[in-house]
Amino acid sequence: MSILVVGSVAFDSVKTPFGEVNEVLGGSGTYFSTSASYFAGIKLVAVVGTDFPDEHIEKLESHNIDLEGLTKVEGKTFRWKGRYDFDLNQAHTLDTQLNVFSDFDPVIPEEYRKSPFVFLANIDPELQHKVLDQVEAPKLVACDTMNFWIEGKPDALRALLKRVDICVINEGEAREFAGEASLVKAANKILAEGPRCLIVKRGEYGALMFNGDSIFSAPAYPLEDIFDPTGAGDSFAGGLMGYLANTDDVSDANIRKAIIFGTVMASFNVEAFSLDRLGSLTLEEIRDRYAEIKRLTHFEEL
Repeated sequence: MSILVVGSVAFDSVKTPFGEVNEVLGGSGTYFSTSASYFAGIKLVAVVGTDFPDEHIEKLESHNIDLEGLTKVEGKTFRWKGRYDFDLNQAHTLDTQLNVFSDFDPVIPEEYRKSPFVFLANIDPELQHKVLDQVEAPKLVACDTMNFWIEGKPDALRALLKRVDICVINEGEAREFAGEASLVKAANKILAEGPRCLIVKRGEYGALMFNGDSIFSAPAYPLEDIFDPTGAGDSFAGGLMGYLANTDDVSDANIRKAIIFGTVMASFNVEAFSLDRLGSLTLEEIRDRYAEIKRLTHFEEL
């Protein structure tokens, strides 16, 4: 099964306590697509400027990512510059240049419109609505968002939640959106807005899933080396959606497995800058780390 993803393709400049890179390939659509490509076919809709090099296009295509929906227009590609201190859960944005992304108006190619799985990466909720207006009866729709849209366009976001099956959001954003300190109370309020399932990303503390009366807690994979958390949430979503599309199974039990695969992909992503680790994986490495997490969380019944 294929996945339609609409998001950003960008140049990132990142500094962490463990290194620094300038204008490397990034963006929510990029990380999601690369992560999900290990499991399913990807159809990416995004916009870049005329400064976007062919080598990056070739890198994405090497992962069997369909770029028919990637539009190149006159101008500069979206750029983000950020810094992480030793608290790697907190990104400090130093500069954002939307450039051609500021006029992004996603047009879904005809051959993408029947994609059974749709992921709306972190973009303006009004654009996410436009995407859903163009697709034809997808089996599952998931979305991501951020505090900028929670604060700036809460009504559009609430309306969007009535149209999606899974909402992926980080811990602080869940609390902010719901106005609740308790994640359980926050989850219940968000689920009341419409989505069937809520997945809360908690960085180095793992993830929580709320699916009706079912709650599932997944740990993060304990790593020795962490270089850059940029794109970890998008890589998590890519592994999650990729596995669901690969198995064509959206049951509660399978979403739990998919969350672990999302955790696996995020753990690889943070081991290097940009796509340096995420883009060079083998299926054996992915399966082995999944098995390691399974062993890590195993315990016997009383």
